[in-house]
Amino acid sequence: MTGTWRGVAMGRLLRRGVVAAGAAVVLLGPAAGVASAAGEAPGGARLTGAARAVSGGAWGSAIEVPGIAALNTGGAAYVNWVSCATAGNCSAGGSYKDRSGHSQVFVASQVNGIWGTAIQIPGTAALNADGDAYVSSVSCATAGNCSAGGYYYDSAHHGQAFVVSQVNGAWGTAKEVPGTAALNTGGTAAVWSVSCAAAGTCSEGGSYRDSSFHQQAFVASQVNGTWGKAKEVPGTATLNTGGAAVVDWVSCAAAGNCSAGGGYYDSANRQQAFVASQVNGTWGKAKQVPGTATLNTGGNAAVY
Repeated sequence: MTGTWRGVAMGRLLRRGVVAAGAAVVLLGPAAGVASAAGEAPGGARLTGAARAVSGGAWGSAIEVPGIAALNTGGAAYVNWVSCATAGNCSAGGSYKDRSGHSQVFVASQVNGIWGTAIQIPGTAALNADGDAYVSSVSCATAGNCSAGGYYYDSAHHGQAFVVSQVNGAWGTAKEVPGTAALNTGGTAAVWSVSCAAAGTCSEGGSYRDSSFHQQAFVASQVNGTWGKAKEVPGTATLNTGGAAVVDWVSCAAAGNCSAGGGYYDSANRQQAFVASQVNGTWGKAKQVPGTATLNTGGNAAVY
């Protein structure tokens, strides 16, 4: 991929394709009532660099993301994720290069079918001291109420996980995911997926490196607008004997009721797929996806 990759999650590198360079683009439908979605490749891989929108089954004309030209003085911008709460009310997140060649992160919102001006995510200028940040997921529960997550590199050149929330159309200040400072002693953490069931009520998952520099999987939940502490996915300590686990995807149907999936490496250094479920706010133990032990004879499975 274009830009710096520091090995936050091995599987992610294989699934992050760049389909466009230079300017981020978004497609608008011909009228209000636009539904937008991130581009998707065969097999479900997200296409970094493009966002698409459809209205009544007809594709509108692509436009440069409003305001990105002023931000993207380094000439490499991408829309990484789009989420829509209702027709014509969406939010997008992505990255761009500033004039120093540093990777910064932005968000832009669509209101009643009209895309507003992209802004640098508030607070990331201070967090992203090493100049390498990325938005990996955006989720909107209702119009103007979304959460986004990703990673940044601090002044010590360590990768940290961040989250930021939009409330009633206004983006708040990004912050390090609570609890990851204690977990991420190996200095490489990221949020890979966010899902919001209701305004201010979301769950997220990602990965971090422990003191042995083994990659571990974490989850964290937001309740009534407040993010709780991240924790290692229950049960993955037993599964992840190969020391390389990650939550790739989270989906929430109702507040406190979500499922997460990803991959881990067993003692034979074979990648296996796991799932874990949250019930009424409590995460249960992760387990290998039933049936994959028989299917995965090549040793390369994960929930993407």
